[in-house]
Amino acid sequence: MSLQSDINSLVQSVGLDLYDIAIVNDNDETIYRISVLSSQIVDGKKKGVSMDECVALTHLISPLLDVTPPVSGDYRLEVGSAGIERKITNIGQFSKSLGEKISILTNNKEKYKGVLTKVEGSKIFLDADGAELVLEFGEIHKAKTYFEW
Repeated sequence: MSLQSDINSLVQSVGLDLYDIAIVNDNDETIYRISVLSSQIVDGKKKGVSMDECVALTHLISPLLDVTPPVSGDYRLEVGSAGIERKITNIGQFSKSLGEKISILTNNKEKYKGVLTKVEGSKIFLDADGAELVLEFGEIHKAKTYFEW
């Protein structure tokens, strides 16, 4: 098994979904960042991820990384919520964003906003003001979830 699949198993064991794993450098510090989402739906919306859940997950993942370091050298583990507004970079992240408002910029510089209703294979289905829009994943240059305040 890979490190990512081991981390995914630990994340799922506490009722959360793995959204992304990234290695970032910030002020000469390497950060191994794990972003998670709740798998629970409350009142039609995804439940938020609490600080306590992130701390508990950090305690589960840390010993795994002691045995299988994700990077060479010093790094800091950071486990947190993926957030209400986040980038969508792969089909799996689209699937984890169903029912959320998303904005899309296509390779042709066309912009779309709407509610993500379905993902089938490489097709993304968007409800844009009552009209169904279907885009191929390969046509999408950038996508992100958004929240109207």
